[in-house]
Amino acid sequence: MRAAVIGSGSFGTALANVLAVNCEQVGLWGRDAALADAINTRHENSGYLPGIPISPRVQATTSLKVALEGAEMVVLATPSHATRDVISHALPYLPKHAPIITVAKGIENETLLTMTELLEDCLPEEYHPYIAVLSGPSFAKELAQRMPTVVTIASHWDKVAVRCQKALQTETFRSYTSNDVVGVQYGGALKNVIAIAAGIADGLGMGHNARAAIITRGLAEITRLAVRKGGNPLTLSGLSGMGDLVLTCTGELSRNRHVGMELGRGRALQEILADMKQVAEGVKTAKSARDLSRKVGVELPICDQVYAIAYEGKSARAAVVELMTRQPKSELV
Repeated sequence: MRAAVIGSGSFGTALANVLAVNCEQVGLWGRDAALADAINTRHENSGYLPGIPISPRVQATTSLKVALEGAEMVVLATPSHATRDVISHALPYLPKHAPIITVAKGIENETLLTMTELLEDCLPEEYHPYIAVLSGPSFAKELAQRMPTVVTIASHWDKVAVRCQKALQTETFRSYTSNDVVGVQYGGALKNVIAIAAGIADGLGMGHNARAAIITRGLAEITRLAVRKGGNPLTLSGLSGMGDLVLTCTGELSRNRHVGMELGRGRALQEILADMKQVAEGVKTAKSARDLSRKVGVELPICDQVYAIAYEGKSARAAVVELMTRQPKSELV
């Protein structure tokens, strides 16, 4: 079997390493020629995963045509804001009848589309049944180090989810299938915004009680929106919901939590992002969450405050006071 991964950042490279266990060759596309050369000659992605060996079966390239040639499975691992542009350039070389798995955890700002909806918007209808999404608690570094990782793969067509599951099954990587494409994606995208909120509380030194409250009430927000959009509430208690949320809100490797901590310490968003090499998806998703909240009439108070802090310069302490002094209500309403 031959697979292709589009996006040679940390997660794309880590997944290419996983696929290399079951595939004879994995094409890995990225824009950086020097990085591609290093992966092919030294079998290391020193820019994103320094010191972690990459399988020689992974062949990096800056050519989409070369990466996708003969692929029987395609993984899209570009940041959500770049997916539309990359898939439009990849379309002429995209194999037919091959699963296309998106792993980006975001919602497009302009259209408020999830990544599978974006792919359906970009690709001819014949590709639509083969679209899938992978999400769950999975830091790229630990995945690349072959530490045990468990995720969810969702597709409207069970056969596609099962094909992806089999290709990615290893001794250290396990996946469960789902047909709740909506719930899996909203869990994966919005948990990044809640992780920024958890980081803000940590940056302010507000303690473990506050973090637990943010995780719990954040899950309530995510579930409300996912259900309004047609998702299954049980999905949000699983790997792509609570599992990913807890990891991203508490893990030291979380980029979104890091952004929140720096915001809580009083730094400006642009200054924080300028110091980061990798993308924190929650920054852009905070805007999408705010806009979706208004569009569909679902209250997302934590997400709204993250947007106000990040984009409007609101005081983090004032945001916390505003959340704590909202009108009292029943927990399950």
